[in-house]
Amino acid sequence: MAQDVDKTVETDISRGLYILANDVVFDQLIALINSIEQNIGPHMPICIVPYDDRTRLARLATESYPQVQWFEDRVVLQRWETFAERIWRSHPTAFQVWAQKGIEGVNRMGMHRRFCCFDGPFEQFVYLDADILVMNSFDLLFNSLEQHDFITYDYQYKDLSHVFDVGSKRLEDVFGRNRLETEIFCAGLYASKKGLFTDKMLTELLTSLQSGDSEILYFNGPDQSILNYMVMKSGIDALNLAHQLPEEKRTGCCVTSNHFSEKEQVLFDKGEQLTYLHYIGISSKFFKQICSSHDVLFPYCHLFLYYRYLKEEAVPALEGPTLWYSEPPKVSLRQRVSRKIRQVLSS
Repeated sequence: MAQDVDKTVETDISRGLYILANDVVFDQLIALINSIEQNIGPHMPICIVPYDDRTRLARLATESYPQVQWFEDRVVLQRWETFAERIWRSHPTAFQVWAQKGIEGVNRMGMHRRFCCFDGPFEQFVYLDADILVMNSFDLLFNSLEQHDFITYDYQYKDLSHVFDVGSKRLEDVFGRNRLETEIFCAGLYASKKGLFTDKMLTELLTSLQSGDSEILYFNGPDQSILNYMVMKSGIDALNLAHQLPEEKRTGCCVTSNHFSEKEQVLFDKGEQLTYLHYIGISSKFFKQICSSHDVLFPYCHLFLYYRYLKEEAVPALEGPTLWYSEPPKVSLRQRVSRKIRQVLSS
């Protein structure tokens, strides 16, 4: 049984990483852990938060990583799920729309479990979605926590529509146009501190949401919308490094950026080493297919395969017709040529 391989998480560890995962993202999880080992180090503590109960394969696989443990506090998991459900129950249309799509309860409830990081064992932490590869040390994120309480490094502020309901007339009354254009962030990776949100703060946030603010939430990205609201409404000291760093030092992080250069399985943006690469928007089914030897093409897929099979003898040989994850023009000519060369060399 899965319980036989569970590990007990130590308490009060100064720094560590959280990953939200289950067996559905098994291949991404292994690739991510391997990238952490190679580009940060093998001794960085990692705590995996279970998205749901489908974790048997992932638990067995991570037993070989001594630095990896699982978040097992069911009380904390339930507390945050209850918090999320109370928020969405106050939304004017979310449950109705979800029900029409055949969704029972809160859409993607497991995604809200990322909030458990604020009650976990690490005093300072970086949270990561499973569909990420780490490209560099996280010292920049952790060191920034010495002056700030919540750190992000992304460009989500360019697209408000995936964070809040842009059609809500209440939206600008809650935050104001300037804040909406500069303060929103992607919830896929952030650094913060244990205990940042007190019970009093959460009660006040819930009261505001139940009093009408919930209508501004974007229910197709439920967890991301709530976290942005929590950070912005609470007025905590948050910093996005994409705003703070000198322009020549900033790097991208999104897999759809096709201009990154590669050296020794690490990506660079105009000469600056990326902190992380986020395969955002690429369905887990494509990762599963390419790991099952299907010839699937998505940006930086070769880099994913490198880290996924870093500790195995060989990368699986890809067979069959090429399946594009999206429209072919979204993949650069350089990537297509590079892939063809690799296929020739491996044949």
